[in-house]
Amino acid sequence: MPAIVLIGAQWGDEGKGKATDLLSGRVDYVVKFNGGNNAGHTVVIGDRKYALHLLPSGILSPGVVPVIANGAVIDLEVLFGELEALSARGVDVSRLRVSANAHVITAYHRTIDRVTERFLGKRQIGTTGRGIGPTYADKINRVGIRVQDLFDEGILRQKVEGALEQKNHLLVKVYNRRAVSVDEVVADLLGYVDRLRPMVTDTALELNTALDDGRTVLFEGGQATMLDVDHGTYPFVTSSNATSGGAATGSGVAPNRFDRIIAVCKAYTTRVGAGPFPTELHDASGEFLRSHGFEFGTTTGRPRRTGWFDAPVARYAQRINGVTDFVLTKLDVLTGLERIPVCVAYDVDGRRVPEVPVSQSDFHHAVPVYEELPGWSEDITGVRRFEDLPQAAQDYVTALEGMMRAPISVIGVGPSRDAVVVRRDLLE
Repeated sequence: MPAIVLIGAQWGDEGKGKATDLLSGRVDYVVKFNGGNNAGHTVVIGDRKYALHLLPSGILSPGVVPVIANGAVIDLEVLFGELEALSARGVDVSRLRVSANAHVITAYHRTIDRVTERFLGKRQIGTTGRGIGPTYADKINRVGIRVQDLFDEGILRQKVEGALEQKNHLLVKVYNRRAVSVDEVVADLLGYVDRLRPMVTDTALELNTALDDGRTVLFEGGQATMLDVDHGTYPFVTSSNATSGGAATGSGVAPNRFDRIIAVCKAYTTRVGAGPFPTELHDASGEFLRSHGFEFGTTTGRPRRTGWFDAPVARYAQRINGVTDFVLTKLDVLTGLERIPVCVAYDVDGRRVPEVPVSQSDFHHAVPVYEELPGWSEDITGVRRFEDLPQAAQDYVTALEGMMRAPISVIGVGPSRDAVVVRRDLLE
């Protein structure tokens, strides 16, 4: 099975880093095909915790080639900061490949991101302020800076001048900020050239060649389905395609080469930032999930919004992505609850709606319709076989599986690397 796509099924932070790490020791390449350093992954190996924001999780697995593909956007300061931090902890980072076509986040992208968000006031989207959105906007507007531009100073200066010609008017006249210097931006970007050059290649060619040679490639999505710019809760979304279709456009590998689509979801639901969230809890139950699940953003540190599992969202993710397998994480967080509500549909203006409404307004006002399932009190962090889980935990998983329309093949039962129950091998 040479090509596997791994994406998030909810609003991000589902534990994709752990799922990727579970697979990456058995694959040859791990590819980041979208997003930037707004997508944090936490991976626990033994007693060591690694927080990755830009690098593919596969960089932690010896022998795996990590790739930042063309669909991602790169903050070079963050890139080399992460590489240096991992090197200091004994991780070999020499295998990293970077697409020549990936777009670069500059200082002016970060500035515009922050001032624009503040300018929105009550209509803020909840961006991380790291310049991701403005970089993708420049890409679509065809005024972006690509990695390959850094290797020709004349072209780089010309493109920076073109981008800043409009942006400085915006910064000075609308946002009352100082103009950004072309010389400063060019000098900053050129400062990374010597370190960057050995990593840069035609990643689409290398990945297709690897697949032709029978190698196994894992495509790792940042963010998640409900944050996809086309299929998520727009405008409260990220700026890229975080669904399985984005793996093709974001890597240069054709969609007919993908053999398995794996979606990761929590045994409950969380999201960071603004936007609709039907099952959100503002009570003691929500705080229970937040505290027991350590629900604080890997990248931002912001407390996550928490809620019960939303089956219509999971079905939506299955349909949009063509999910063949689900990975259910953080089942252990629910330990100790007597009853566990699960959203099975919505009430929209008195109508029972079984699927995610196409209207954003309807989704915003949707009231969850719950079914309650029995909870359990036994510690499950040491369990490694499904039949050894408490019966109520088995029943909970089985019930969710019936609602999601695809098998739950792996269950996360704790934060450590090996705290998983494997019901079906994801690589078979």
